[in-house]
Amino acid sequence: MPTIKAAVCHAFGAPLTVETVNLAAPNRDEVEVTLKACAICHSDVTYIGGGWGGTLPAVYGHEAGGHITAIGDGVRGLRLGDPVVVTLIRSCGSCPSCAGGRPVACESDMASGPLTLADGRPLHQAMNTGGFAEKVVVSQSQVVKLSDTISMEAASLLACGVITGIGAVVNAAQLRAGQDVVVIGAGGVGLNAIQGARIAGARRIVAVDTTPEKLAIAREFGATDGVLATIDKPWRAAKEALGRGADAVFVTVGAIPAYDQAPQYLANGGKVIMVGMPHSGAMSTYEPVMLAATGQGMIGSKMGDVVIARDIPWMVDLYEQGRLKLDELISGRWRLDQINEAIADTKTGSAKRNVIVFP
Repeated sequence: MPTIKAAVCHAFGAPLTVETVNLAAPNRDEVEVTLKACAICHSDVTYIGGGWGGTLPAVYGHEAGGHITAIGDGVRGLRLGDPVVVTLIRSCGSCPSCAGGRPVACESDMASGPLTLADGRPLHQAMNTGGFAEKVVVSQSQVVKLSDTISMEAASLLACGVITGIGAVVNAAQLRAGQDVVVIGAGGVGLNAIQGARIAGARRIVAVDTTPEKLAIAREFGATDGVLATIDKPWRAAKEALGRGADAVFVTVGAIPAYDQAPQYLANGGKVIMVGMPHSGAMSTYEPVMLAATGQGMIGSKMGDVVIARDIPWMVDLYEQGRLKLDELISGRWRLDQINEAIADTKTGSAKRNVIVFP
């Protein structure tokens, strides 16, 4: 069985170890992708830290880009050498959710186990991807073919952070031109929600974050105004900037205070879009009578409710036109053997996206 280098999590909260593991050949409807880049998402960091539990040992990483180097039986529309983005969205295409146009909520068990440790023991392919590795074997439903004009580093960001932020705006909120937006959190996902709101034609976009530096970055991505989350009742400053409440408030961080405060930013009839994911067991509180009386609402958005074959090519086209920032999202480039340092840098909150780059 072929071997690859991968960063393995053996214990939650412990450093990852880069070691040689086994990778099975692709089965039916699967492809092998030799990676060029894999970005580090805060979801990876939360899993590695034990915030959501899970199966160990495991290989995390789910924002990846590379080239197809092996193809299983039954694969259609893909060829050896094709550049692709690899996502965690694995869909069967026939369950009620997939058939209804929501592949991110696929109800079928499509789990695969292409990875084993050097001694043959099982190794979990976390988040359907296992991208902190030289190669992955995934379902063809998880990949989208790219043009040759986009770098793999930029393409990797399309696997999660970009589609989650932009998709939350255009798919979950169905934002209309001229509406007003508040984005709580100006990290990787928040910046893409801001870009999505700009592309969708929002009248004003207020970014809310804890540091002036991140608010300045938010303006570079399309925010019209910035509010420090640390001031007393920041929703008042946001409403002053908007002249009213927001039609949509996007919570892109997993912080409970952000969820507690989010409805305060809303206009009548507005809605909170819940994107950031707190640790399991964390609880938020709100006053339901106010939501009922003002016609407001709260909805969850997983992976931007995207259909990757439809939405990723559209976003690549926007990037190629210069209307979508991707390269500017990359804060640092790291080797696989530097992954623990890259994760530590990601934890500081100062990085937009750190990317593991493979030779």
